[in-house]
Amino acid sequence: MKLIIGNKNYSSWSMRGWLAAKQSGLHFEEITVPILGEHWEKTKQQMGDMAPSHGKVPILWDDETVIWDSLAILEYLGDKVGRDRFWPKDDAPRGMARAMVAEMHSSYASLRTEMPMNVRRRVELKTVSDQTRADIVRILQLWAEARARHGSAGPFLFGTYGAADIFFAPVVSRFITYGIGVPGFAQSYMEAIWEHAWTQEWISAAEDEQWVIEQYESVGAQ
Repeated sequence: MKLIIGNKNYSSWSMRGWLAAKQSGLHFEEITVPILGEHWEKTKQQMGDMAPSHGKVPILWDDETVIWDSLAILEYLGDKVGRDRFWPKDDAPRGMARAMVAEMHSSYASLRTEMPMNVRRRVELKTVSDQTRADIVRILQLWAEARARHGSAGPFLFGTYGAADIFFAPVVSRFITYGIGVPGFAQSYMEAIWEHAWTQEWISAAEDEQWVIEQYESVGAQ
């Protein structure tokens, strides 16, 4: 298999696809393409492998199978290695985890816009819109419910590391980048995600990247 991803510093969806591939335990070749750079449109035209996704990343290629959506990649990998590697075994936590992942996949547009992922940067946002604040509160409520109901077996949302943690990992990165204050339980969860070996591997690679996307570097500048 090969996984095509975007800049590790900026591409939240690539991070989700990459973490899903790591969680699967399967071997994959990693190919990074510099998204949104000066030559991005030309790059998309030249790379035949990008064609099915119309330039969206991540893209997973497995022989003749191609998947270009993070959640679809996770589900495809779950089919290959067993869904229990990604989802809780029991109905109640599995149902909640699926709903949380689906909501993360489709929601929080304001947070995504106002707080783009930028692993290397640290800036304290002085103000956020009411909608972004509502997004933050909603996410913290979901984290609290998951931890209280189903998180007793470990430090992650449903105890052990899984799909929900993969999908909220870029949110953890955003909260750290923009200095979002969170309650103690959320801080502990964020530390567990941030200190995870795969997150640290991603962070290290992001810090080594040379690409800079100026529109994401100016957010929160005074």
